[in-house]
Amino acid sequence: MQSQNISDIIEAYLKKILADSEQIEIRRSEIAKLFNCVPSQINYVINTRFTEQRGYVVNSKRGGGGYIRIVKVQFLDDRDFLEALIGSVEDRISQADTLAIIQKLYDEQILSQKEGNLVLAMLNAQTLAVNDKQLEEQLRARMLIAVLERLRYEIK
Repeated sequence: MQSQNISDIIEAYLKKILADSEQIEIRRSEIAKLFNCVPSQINYVINTRFTEQRGYVVNSKRGGGGYIRIVKVQFLDDRDFLEALIGSVEDRISQADTLAIIQKLYDEQILSQKEGNLVLAMLNAQTLAVNDKQLEEQLRARMLIAVLERLRYEIK
């Protein structure tokens, strides 16, 4: 059996809580104590697993009464969702962030598994075959935006 790392366990715990409500407020130090890890591990999980591309908005307040609020984004329809995704893609995007977006499109049943895999193959670093990482991420962003815009116009 494959063991999960602490980041996976923390993510699963937070998502379980989010399954029952639209938002949660946590204290970083309390979650760190619960999982016997350093508070920066909680930051890592939140910054990498609860992104806008994955359908979450994160707000935080620092200090003694500080908190981290994670909100599941609810869209009125797929067009709003696609608009938000297009807005979240800047002039460059990593392969990992692209995977998160395609996974979210699959989760929302906008893309089938086969379609998602085709888009991922198209945006893969080996397919783009550019020796310049910045140029690769710029190409990936432009191509991903083109796919998202096309999907936006196909939704009625």
